[in-house]
Amino acid sequence: MEEREKFMLEAVKLAQNGMDSGEGGPFGAIIVKNGEIVGRGNNKVTSTNDPTAHAEMVAIRDACKNLNSFQLEDCEIYTSCEPCPMCLAAIYWSRPKAVYYACTKEDAAMIGFDDDYIYHQIYKPIEKRDLKLFKIDSKESLEVFRNWDNKEDKIRY
Repeated sequence: MEEREKFMLEAVKLAQNGMDSGEGGPFGAIIVKNGEIVGRGNNKVTSTNDPTAHAEMVAIRDACKNLNSFQLEDCEIYTSCEPCPMCLAAIYWSRPKAVYYACTKEDAAMIGFDDDYIYHQIYKPIEKRDLKLFKIDSKESLEVFRNWDNKEDKIRY
């Protein structure tokens, strides 16, 4: 069995185990660096009452903690399903070198996990989205941005 297939099976096992234990939906993810698993996660949305506790998010948090880093350079993510928009954004922020997935977003939609609504909302202009977003002007918030821009010891990410 190829190494990538072994890693994917590990992610799928996490999905099954998390679902069987009642932690959340049928999703699992691992993060691999230099052939070694450095992060694991399964969906824990319903058991933690945390809508962000998707498998990829849990695995990213675990890997970053274990690597003592906020970035996952030189890492690969193996996930049992194509990442949702939230997870995909977090994956981009964490900067791994590759993502491997098994089931597609269409497969997930067939069992009730349909992210299509979110994808369509993101492409709409802000004023046409179902969730109303309101801009409040704040000189103070711009001042914080200026302070960040001038901060000498900032850590860029």
